[in-house]
Amino acid sequence: MPCLYITTNVNLDGFNTDPFYSEVTKAVASIVGRPENLVMVVLKGSIEIVFGGNKEAAAYAEIVSMGGITKQVKRQLIATVGSILHTHFSIHPTRFIFKVFDIKSLPLPSKL
Repeated sequence: MPCLYITTNVNLDGFNTDPFYSEVTKAVASIVGRPENLVMVVLKGSIEIVFGGNKEAAAYAEIVSMGGITKQVKRQLIATVGSILHTHFSIHPTRFIFKVFDIKSLPLPSKL
């Protein structure tokens, strides 16, 4: 069940975000190999972000998934989500940071 969480300094008031949600949900599901109905997307706009010393359009994103994340998947997620953000919100891919977590690859604490 992947969860994609995106914050941006772009003011989303007046934007129809439905096409964005649809496109990014399909992309994440396809890339990670999970059904669309198990993909969660959170988008927050109008957040104060300074990147490179200025307040031009920028975004920070995280994805948490229970498995399905390889180096190739990670690269594909970064490129695809960056492209979708650029298309819908004019956030240049060089002003986008993406953090990827695969919780299956994390060591679990012993119960002993």
